[in-house]
Amino acid sequence: MRTFLSVLLFGMWASAATAQPASSTVCGDDGSVSFFYQNNEAHEVSVDVQFAGRKPMHKDANGNWTVTLQSPAPDMYPYSFIVDGVSIMDPMNPQYFPNEGFKNSLLDVHDPKTPLAHDVRDVPHGTVRYIHYYSQSLGATNQAVVYLPPGYDEQPGCRYPVFYLISGTTDTEEVYYKVGRANYILDNLLAEGAAEEMIIVMPYGNPAKLLPAPSADSGAPQLQFGRDVFSMDLINDLMPYIEQHFRTVNDRDHRAIGGFSRGGNQALSNGLRNLDKFSYLCSYSSFTTTDIPEVYDHADETNRLIHLFWLGVGTDDFLYGNARDYMEFLDRKGIRSVKEFTSDKFGHTWMNARYFLEKTMRLLFRPAESHAAMRAGRPAPAATGQEPQFTPGVMARLFPKPIISPEYVPNGFEFRFKAPQAREVSLMPEPFAAQNAIPMQKDSSGLWTLELKNPEPALFTYCFLVDGMQVADPQNMYISSNPGFKPSVAHHTTDSCHFASMGNVPHGQVCYDLSKNEAYYLPNNPLDKQHLPCVWLTPTQEGSLESWFKEGGADALADYLINGGEIAPCVMIVSEKAPEKTDAPILKLCADDYQTWSERRQALRKLLMDNFK
Repeated sequence: MRTFLSVLLFGMWASAATAQPASSTVCGDDGSVSFFYQNNEAHEVSVDVQFAGRKPMHKDANGNWTVTLQSPAPDMYPYSFIVDGVSIMDPMNPQYFPNEGFKNSLLDVHDPKTPLAHDVRDVPHGTVRYIHYYSQSLGATNQAVVYLPPGYDEQPGCRYPVFYLISGTTDTEEVYYKVGRANYILDNLLAEGAAEEMIIVMPYGNPAKLLPAPSADSGAPQLQFGRDVFSMDLINDLMPYIEQHFRTVNDRDHRAIGGFSRGGNQALSNGLRNLDKFSYLCSYSSFTTTDIPEVYDHADETNRLIHLFWLGVGTDDFLYGNARDYMEFLDRKGIRSVKEFTSDKFGHTWMNARYFLEKTMRLLFRPAESHAAMRAGRPAPAATGQEPQFTPGVMARLFPKPIISPEYVPNGFEFRFKAPQAREVSLMPEPFAAQNAIPMQKDSSGLWTLELKNPEPALFTYCFLVDGMQVADPQNMYISSNPGFKPSVAHHTTDSCHFASMGNVPHGQVCYDLSKNEAYYLPNNPLDKQHLPCVWLTPTQEGSLESWFKEGGADALADYLINGGEIAPCVMIVSEKAPEKTDAPILKLCADDYQTWSERRQALRKLLMDNFK
């Protein structure tokens, strides 16, 4: 029997997985999955799900839209609702797909008789940390997510190998965590003794997006693979940061690099160009340049240096032709590799990315196993002439030029939303009430725009009101973590408490303890967090453990005040129940005592300034 774990709070906290609000997706014993959506004003609704494409839904007399589809094998599948031409996330589903552009929800189909690699099991869980660091290569602050294995904090004398894991085009640094489930896959493998303990670093693969728009005379950043700002930041900024702040083994035998799609290209390019730093290279649904002669033309030396060269792709992937050609090129050059193919995971998808990740994690930092896999590697399949190739036309179709929203202009924001069929679109800032909606203007192409000058406050959540329906900004990658409807988050980059405006200063870390079901902020390099003053922050009734950081900016506020010498270093803990007793006093701040995140942040600033000077 298949079941759907409908409220696994972002796949983040195992102990919260039993909460069951009204579900919008139900999996039946017959292998079917039913989708439910309520909107009495909509004229046409479809569900767009990875395994079936776009399917129309049917409306009853009460405005409930439903459809039942035959589901494929148990896995996690992205989907969205298309409501009168507008794509929206499921407002009843806590799980979502972080992305620069599209906004999808996640359907998690389980088979209790056959656990999946990414399932949340009753095993020890590692912690996940969100980091910010100043990048000299970017001239800006960058971000990443770091997984630490179970017991990391309890074993201060232990050092770990590192796996740099990069997600795909338009994905954020969160995707290998929230969609790829890298943390849970490794938790499960470690519990089985099937993998080595390791630190996983998940960078943001498109840091150029964090840079200000180039002026006419400055030009754009160099974006060629191997010499782009991502690669420079990875080697010169992120890796030194990781090795300074975490207990890593810093040699090539204990570093791996891999990625999906564009991230696979970035991983192979940087791995091959830096074989003095990496000896495990993994590409999931990708390929890279054949113009690295010092590597490709010296097969014996390259084979000696690489413990694992692992390449996986689906035969139904639009990159299959390019990936197969690259494999054949390696064979001709005499460079050994492991090749893996699938045909049942819908092509260029995160179903493939998770499958490939689990396969390679079993081999990383295990030289005997990886060398055996390399020796057993097969040649690339012969070309048939029918393989799909990734062309500029395919690129333009899959990744059209994005609409920028919000665009941070002097003293304000420019909001844009494409909805040609909509009759009325407004911007609705927090607090969400119809009287706060600000009408937007529509042009002949169906693009709705609004310029908001001198917003108060500089940080706020918002959504678009499209013919009465709340819609998150599809172009804004910063989004609320609410289990229900997830508004977007706007934060002007000139605000003094925004990471982008702080310059080259040290930052603390936001940590998610997946066993204790709590989140906490640690200042930069605390000597003993047990003796630091502590603030207990409770989430809102409709929020999550992430809300104080993603919507409230609590970590950025603390960094700003600590670096400015206005307060002493402190710890902030977010949980529904009182934190464990520490050696320092604990002050409490309840999010539900205030109406908006601006008011909550002002209250937090006052509490910190009044007590921790």
